Parts: sequence; C-alpha cells; structure tokens
Amino acid sequence: SDDQSSHKQVLTLYNPYEFPLKFKVLCTAPRKYTVVDSEGTIRPHCCVDIVVRHLDICINNEGVKDKLRIQVTEHGTKKIVGKKDIVAVLLPKKETSQQPEDNFQSLSGSTSSDSQPGTPSRAIRPGDRGQGGGGPSLIVIFTAVFCILALMLPLSGETGSRLPDYLHLTVNQKMIAAYILGLVTMVILHI
Repeated sequence: SDDQSSHKQVLTLYNPYEFPLKFKVLCTAPRKYTVVDSEGTIRPHCCVDIVVRHLDICINNEGVKDKLRIQVTEHGTKKIVGKKDIVAVLLPKKETSQQPEDNFQSLSGSTSSDSQPGTPSRAIRPGDRGQGGGGPSLIVIFTAVFCILALMLPLSGETGSRLPDYLHLTVNQKMIAAYILGLVTMVILHI
C-alpha cells in the first residue's frame, strides 16, 4: 500500500494456436479492481497485455486475498478451453529484496601487505561486478545468441526452406527459446 507503482500490474496473454481466442477477466472483488480491456480477442500467435489496477487502497484491504480469473474460449464458441486464477494481495509495505549485509571474512591468508588478519583486502560494494569485469558472462551471451538463432529457424511444416527438417522447430520450441531469451535479457539488464 505504501508503493503506488505496485498498485498496477500488467498480465500478458499469449495465443500459441492457429486460431483466435477470446478472453475474459473475472474477479472475486470487482469493486476493488479495474481492468483495462477485461474482454477481448487474441489473434493467432499474438499476445495481449492486460492492465490490472487496485483501486481501494486502505488499511482494511491489507492482507486480503482476492482472486482474478482469466477465462479463455475459442473464438465463436462459448466453451471454456482454459482458465488461470491469479491471487492478488495488498501488502502493507513494499518488500525489499536486499538482504542485510553480512561481515564475510577471508578464510585463506591475506597476500596484501596493508591488510590486517581477518579483514578483507578489497571491499565489495553493491553494484560492484567483482573481478570478472563489467559485462555478462560468456554463458549468458552464448545462451542469448543460441536463442536468437533458434527463433530465426523456420517452423516445422514450412516448405521452401533449404535447411534440413531437423532444423525446423515447433511453435512450442520457439516459445521456450523466446522465454529463455527474455530471462537472459533480464539477467543482462540487472548485471
């Protein structure tokens, strides 16, 4: 409740199918939330962002668990093909991810001439990248390049490609590559 930027969240819906889907957002406490575009259509292989905003920020709503349900139907029918429940809780204070700093000391003997036994020879501050330099590791870079290459490969069943069939990926394989690339991007941006 003390962090106004957390009162709004974005949910992304992705349609991996060859046909359009309809979605609808339901809530156990509809007066406490507003949803931009609470109903709509997701085109094949496209995504839609849904913005959910908590409206009733007060001490009485802190700790109360509300649920949002995203219900998906095939376009043109009323048959529900999927649903996802999401729990929303208004917390009193923003949770911090920073842990208290511990006083770690070297276990091996110090080689620095001005160091006292039991004191570190180099202080490590938040934001310091350590001895590895200023960028992401080679594994992170290699993973990103691999995912980008996987996304550039043709889909299985596509004709007219000169690449062998084993290099044609399914939609699910490309989705996994895109997901991993997103995670790697987040890692790179936070380094």
